[in-house]
Amino acid sequence: MKILGISGSPRKEGNTSILVKRALGICREKGAEIEFISLADKEILYCDNCNACVPKNNFLCPKNDDVPEILEKMKSADALIIGSPAYFSSVSGKLKSLFDRTLPLRRNNFQLSGKVGGAIAVGGSRNGGQEFVLRDIQNWMLLHEMIIVGDKKTAHFGGIAVGRKMGDVINDEEGMKTVENLAVMVFETTSRMRGNEE
Repeated sequence: MKILGISGSPRKEGNTSILVKRALGICREKGAEIEFISLADKEILYCDNCNACVPKNNFLCPKNDDVPEILEKMKSADALIIGSPAYFSSVSGKLKSLFDRTLPLRRNNFQLSGKVGGAIAVGGSRNGGQEFVLRDIQNWMLLHEMIIVGDKKTAHFGGIAVGRKMGDVINDEEGMKTVENLAVMVFETTSRMRGNEE
């Protein structure tokens, strides 16, 4: 089982990265192969609706940046855990740009369909728009026909934490627990699905 984690924060080692890495760590402890991507150091150009990613062009985007490599990693994973800081109650601009650029995966026979997805959000206060961030990530997953899970025991939509300064989330015990529970759900759901396939 391979689980890919993506931090959509422009801060390379910020709170979002800490949370996504924690979720991946839980999955690794349970036996999953994990990979982490930070978008902070990735070049992600905007989708400008050029409509080039169509069958006659092998669904390839003509833009020359880091997105094709990320899309390949998405395709090879069994599950995705995606996190973002809350920017005006939505995902970061960089993550949204990546979401827009996944259109070739949808057009080319829904290549993320059936993969398990979990969402993580961090905001500067307890009610800082995190649930809207989760909604945006999960809406993207729904459009790709992914299977969305929430956290296992804390009855939320995913991992939600509070952190204003770099590293603050480490002290948010309640938020960290939702992230850990989300990781358990991602792993267990993926395991059950893989067991049904074998």
